[in-house]
Amino acid sequence: MVNSLSRKKDSRRSLLRNLATSLILYEEITTTKAKAKEVKAVVEHLIAKAKKNNLASRRLLLAYLFDKNATRKVFEVIVPRYKKLDSGFILSYKLGQRLGDSASLVMLKLREGEIVSVATNEIISKKDKNGNENNRTDKKPAQTKKTSGAKKTGSKDKK
Repeated sequence: MVNSLSRKKDSRRSLLRNLATSLILYEEITTTKAKAKEVKAVVEHLIAKAKKNNLASRRLLLAYLFDKNATRKVFEVIVPRYKKLDSGFILSYKLGQRLGDSASLVMLKLREGEIVSVATNEIISKKDKNGNENNRTDKKPAQTKKTSGAKKTGSKDKK
């Protein structure tokens, strides 16, 4: 059974279409846990259908997504990136609670894959600073020291 997300059918479908279009165009979105769970399944299904790369799959994506640029991006950028993957195109990260209503937030992000040059159809592997290919480290950036906002007062010479 589909999660109703406290909406009627048409509103729920429109919400999922908006979220799917945003996830494809921007490659990451932040939303609630329930919405993320639903839209993740939808986008995984759309990308798997697009991997067939035929007219029927193109028309399916054009009908579902709100933006033609999103459909173009799926076929020209995303499908070649996931040529070797069958599923698992989207990663989800828990972000904690939202301040206003304490809803649990999740960030959905398209998985990094091989970068394929559209013009030459060659695979370009990502290399980090050390020359290692596709090695990701999920380290947090170093924290910088915060200086206090108080002004320094120097000694004043009295004459």
